[in-house]
Amino acid sequence: MMNEQGVKRRQPPFFVRFAVMLFIPALLFMAGGAVVSETGGGCRETMAGVGPALLPARGGTGQKTETGSKMLVPLGHTVGIKLFADGVMVVGLSSIETEQGQCTPAADCGIAKGDIITHINGEKIDSTEEIQEIISRLGESTYTVRLLRSGKSIQLDGKSARAESDGTYRLGIWIRDSMAGIGTLTFYDPDSGVFGALGHGINDVDTSLLVPLSSGAIMESTVKAIKRGENGKPGELRGEFNLQKDMGKLYANTDCGIFGTMEECSLTGGSPLPSATRSQVKTGKATILANVLGDEVKEYEIEITKIYPNLGFTTRNLMIQVTDPKLLEATGGIVQGMSGSPILQNGMLVGAVTHVLVNNPREGYGILIENMLEEAFWQEIENVS
Repeated sequence: MMNEQGVKRRQPPFFVRFAVMLFIPALLFMAGGAVVSETGGGCRETMAGVGPALLPARGGTGQKTETGSKMLVPLGHTVGIKLFADGVMVVGLSSIETEQGQCTPAADCGIAKGDIITHINGEKIDSTEEIQEIISRLGESTYTVRLLRSGKSIQLDGKSARAESDGTYRLGIWIRDSMAGIGTLTFYDPDSGVFGALGHGINDVDTSLLVPLSSGAIMESTVKAIKRGENGKPGELRGEFNLQKDMGKLYANTDCGIFGTMEECSLTGGSPLPSATRSQVKTGKATILANVLGDEVKEYEIEITKIYPNLGFTTRNLMIQVTDPKLLEATGGIVQGMSGSPILQNGMLVGAVTHVLVNNPREGYGILIENMLEEAFWQEIENVS
């Protein structure tokens, strides 16, 4: 997180080492502390993150089986993820000490936490540096800011203030334009080149809002260590990735996952499996593919203990329980960084891991693959349009 003076946006360190932390409803991308949500019965749950059926109604392309499912390569590899927002997110407001006393210019003109600044005086905003450059140029002149709030465009007028400490002009906001973290690839479609990951969206850690995507990419990662999950203490994967070597480009950040097109195919050489429809998914034994150490993907046993009614797009379609002794010994169950781990059953790709129950890391939730595919190919069509 940074103030409007910002830092250089697109010059990250060559390697990033990190511990994946809590995020709602996705991975924590290099900022802030843990965030959890409360559920009924006193049970707390949080994401397993680092952070749409193949339904004919919204369509898709590629090879389909006789049942209407797609042939997909299940993955399970962890990847580094970097994402640049479409605009600049306001993650907090602050006061400014001036020669005349304390003032709050952003709050006074109506800017609020969670707003996405897209234009100042008609100039498109894509980075923190651009905001600072424009505000410095304007000085104390009135400016017009265009922003998005809850999906609606709003226009406000305001003035910056000159800080007594260094003489710079400031708005009095904390802003973020990019983030990076780790997650797990779910599937690859050989026909279209599309991949899906996480099974849930990437949300800003301070505002909990889905980050509007301008651009983004995935990179190879290596898991270096594991913090085992315990009751009340979620575990995490710890690793590193190379921010300067992209494997694929993102085109969508949605509630059902992140989606993109693969450019480097070193991780996609596995055998394809049919994707399951909701009616084909059953309670009982299943497996997940997970990369919990190094870069090796292994298959682990789980149980699907409950299938929830179809209540629209949700990341919690399945209740799952880890039963594999090797995974329980290594991680304690589901840990942060496993969001997107493919769920397999009866020779089909049925879904992906999305959440872990904080008070019982052996249990968590998953999303149906049909929901991920619906969103993946609908967003691809919209992106092309």
